[in-house]
Amino acid sequence: ENGIAIMTLNMVESLNSINTRMQKEMEEIWNDIEQDRSVRVIIITGGEKCFCAGADVREKFPPGVTRPSSRDQFKKIEDNDRVSIAAISGYCLGGGLELALCCDLRLASDTARLGLTEIRLGLVPGAGGMQRLPRLVGISRAKEMIYSAEPIGAEEAYRIGLVNRVVPVAALMDEAKKIANLLLERPPHGLKIAKRCINEGMQIDLASALKLDVAIAVSEMSTPEAKENREEGVKAFREKRKPVWKIG
Repeated sequence: ENGIAIMTLNMVESLNSINTRMQKEMEEIWNDIEQDRSVRVIIITGGEKCFCAGADVREKFPPGVTRPSSRDQFKKIEDNDRVSIAAISGYCLGGGLELALCCDLRLASDTARLGLTEIRLGLVPGAGGMQRLPRLVGISRAKEMIYSAEPIGAEEAYRIGLVNRVVPVAALMDEAKKIANLLLERPPHGLKIAKRCINEGMQIDLASALKLDVAIAVSEMSTPEAKENREEGVKAFREKRKPVWKIG
């Protein structure tokens, strides 16, 4: 709707646990979103009661067949040049939190419970949680969450930087849409460049990251879309109006 795509996990009988069917449907939906350049912001949610309780460990596979991994699917969400927002309410556990960690922003309702709980089952957070969580909240706090497998509440998640905002459950989607609409007012090429520089820069040392900023900015800012939007931004500022951005 108006540049915003909303993807809702909807298997409430299993607390939106990720099974093979859900993985397949998420892949199909994500491919559609990638092809639709009118979409500039993606909101991923699971409804008011539960975001996602993780992988569906009750799903059985024939002998010799391993459980499909969400790792590559989550990486596509992280690497996509559009902005993604996780709107989290209720349980956000295991693979559910690993999915949310791939999003650019995370909003939580006051009912949210977040945790990487895989160790309780003799497993580990294998879809990226062991690497993304420490980068977000720090090594020591991430180790505590992963080792203990104890979920934390929304306010604690906000305090340690795991979520950006905490709102009443009834206001969660309105707040997510409010932020999405704010981002729609920003130039798409600027968001694309900033996201790429931040994501790639976090993987390397500071000196190399600063050089990367320059290289990406020079390359991306020379595109016709960026030039047109840059001119429009300056013109709109002078004319005291909102800019109308070109979407590539």
